[in-house]
Amino acid sequence: MSSPSQLRVVVVDDDPEIRTLLAAYLGSQGILVAEASSELGLLEEMNKSATDVILLDVNLGPEDGFSIARRLRQTWQGGLIMITGRGDTIDRVVGLEIGADDYVAKPFELRELLARVRSVGRRSNREKVADVTARQPSRAPMNRVMFDRFTLILEARELRDEQDQVISLTSGEFNLLAALIENCGRVLNRDTLLQLTHHREAGPFDRTIDVQIGRLRKKLGDSDNPPKVIKSVRGQGYLFALEVRHQD
Repeated sequence: MSSPSQLRVVVVDDDPEIRTLLAAYLGSQGILVAEASSELGLLEEMNKSATDVILLDVNLGPEDGFSIARRLRQTWQGGLIMITGRGDTIDRVVGLEIGADDYVAKPFELRELLARVRSVGRRSNREKVADVTARQPSRAPMNRVMFDRFTLILEARELRDEQDQVISLTSGEFNLLAALIENCGRVLNRDTLLQLTHHREAGPFDRTIDVQIGRLRKKLGDSDNPPKVIKSVRGQGYLFALEVRHQD
């Protein structure tokens, strides 16, 4: 049985050699790894035990990885990393728009993959720990950040509206919103945001931050032109423009 702090990853790829390679490497780094070759196999693994991160190949034999990702995001908000071909820039953008937290291009470097898995997995891991802690008495208050009609609960990694309803955020979206709020009033460029949220540098055609900003704006109702919550500063980056209030 895994501890609440141990990451559990499901590798979904129809190539058994890739699955074996990833399972062996990630397992050697203290990560609990399960393998699946199809959507059915993935669902079976998810039913067996709580899953923190899914590594999902875009070209999954006769199945479409994007369609699987869309179905997953209807009910599951854990860490999702898409595995794409090196030159498939469109695939990467589509994956991010569906709700993937990150992508890895083949052929990939195992240490980079490990860093991305751990980064994306932090949210799911913390939620497991928070769930265990929530069952214990005398729990310390959670730090809250309030802006407009929203409350960002940092410890629980939740965004709630004025009706106290949870607004579903992916790991990447939460990390991005938290980074913008923490630097409220300061312009952050894409490279800085990628370092803060994904712990990596931007490539020449990397649209990760732009896509996730677009998704955040929709969820925050920031549809004005120009946007009022997350502003674009031409040639410089993005700025969280609202006043925030902190509460322990």
